[in-house]
Amino acid sequence: MKTVVLIGLPNVGKSSLFNRIAKERLAITSDVGGTTRDVRYKDVEIEGRCCRLADTGGLDDSTDLFENVKKQSLKAAKEADILLFVTDGKVLPQDIEKKLFFELQKLKKPIALIINKIDNEKEEDRAWEFYQFGAQNIFAISVSHNRGVLKLLSWVASFLPSPKEELVLQDDDDLPLEEFLNQDDKSADDLINVAIIGRVNVGKSSLLNAVLGVDRAVVSEVAGTTIDPVDDMMIYKDKKLNFVDTAGIRKRGKIEGIEKYALNRTSSMLERSDIALLVLDASEPFTELDERIASLIDKYELGCIIVLNKWDKARESFEKITQDVRYKFKFLSYAPIITLSALSKQRVHKINDLIIKVYENYTMRVPTSRLNEAVKEASRKHQLPSDKGRHVKIYFATQFDTKPPRFALVMNRPKSLHFSYKRFLVNRIRDEFGFEGAPIILIARTRGEKDNESAEVR
Repeated sequence: MKTVVLIGLPNVGKSSLFNRIAKERLAITSDVGGTTRDVRYKDVEIEGRCCRLADTGGLDDSTDLFENVKKQSLKAAKEADILLFVTDGKVLPQDIEKKLFFELQKLKKPIALIINKIDNEKEEDRAWEFYQFGAQNIFAISVSHNRGVLKLLSWVASFLPSPKEELVLQDDDDLPLEEFLNQDDKSADDLINVAIIGRVNVGKSSLLNAVLGVDRAVVSEVAGTTIDPVDDMMIYKDKKLNFVDTAGIRKRGKIEGIEKYALNRTSSMLERSDIALLVLDASEPFTELDERIASLIDKYELGCIIVLNKWDKARESFEKITQDVRYKFKFLSYAPIITLSALSKQRVHKINDLIIKVYENYTMRVPTSRLNEAVKEASRKHQLPSDKGRHVKIYFATQFDTKPPRFALVMNRPKSLHFSYKRFLVNRIRDEFGFEGAPIILIARTRGEKDNESAEVR
């Protein structure tokens, strides 16, 4: 699949054009220059032809942070197949823009000069100023008014292979047509969405880069460097691991400017995730904010791995820190703990195997017969408490869903199931079947009761 990269100075409208082509509000847009910092990719369709679209950070080197952003953007441009150099038509061309455009032309790739913010015919005269770039392909457009965008997309589509050509490429790889047609069905089972969450500056972006083995996300000592959630995929043991590096979370009173948009995006990313990597800074004491962030894992019912990052600078011994973790994050008692250093790559190689193991538990199904044997054995060892002298009985248990594992307890008095006994049953199920890293949801109901009518006991 060919890659189309949007590139240019900050605040020229790259992210708005990205959203327009993707037909989704994926990238955060604002009037603040430097809103986009990491390269964001999205598979899109243009005139029936598929490509991978990339939105890059602005080419600005005014600070160390934005120098790193610029390096990532230029790297994406060098790896691209088609370049769209976006400029702001409301201001005169800048010398730095011409220099950058000339450098990109040397890559010998299809490149178009996009003059954005030409909102009407009266403003088209300003576009002539940009002809000094010497570009062969010039498009005066207005993303906000959807003016001239279709003509630009037709030009891009002319360089993309047709669906038939893509099928031929697959055949050249000796992939049977039947297998090719069934790839989407298979990939749905093999895709694992992993969210990397934590407060600012705990090393989430460094962890993403270390796991992928490439500098995918911008890393900086500046807290709040990541704004847009950054995601990228890798294949590991026939599984597709899609990592999402979410924006770091601050205390509510310290959230500034565009970070409020980032928090909303973090929530939407968690909704579609399977597993969360809760990244904690082992070199500092854990905070109340760490606990609040961890509560999001419980809220969205995700599988979980607790990552103690910066272990090479650990403040105390392994025993003391893990004891602290288990005390402060009791509701994540099912989550395995891994210690590592994203910067030195210490033990980073172990995390992918752990993700696959947790995902297997997150999607595990227990045979009804074995589940009922475990529940009956638990009831024999510890009888259900009565409800004001009235007998409470579990008729049978069954698992009715995964991601996370959900179990129904069919009872005579479901509302009388005490939370302590529910916790006892959950522990017995874990002892019998494992489920490390996966939350277990127990729902008590009466016979014939529908899922949406039952009383959930957690």
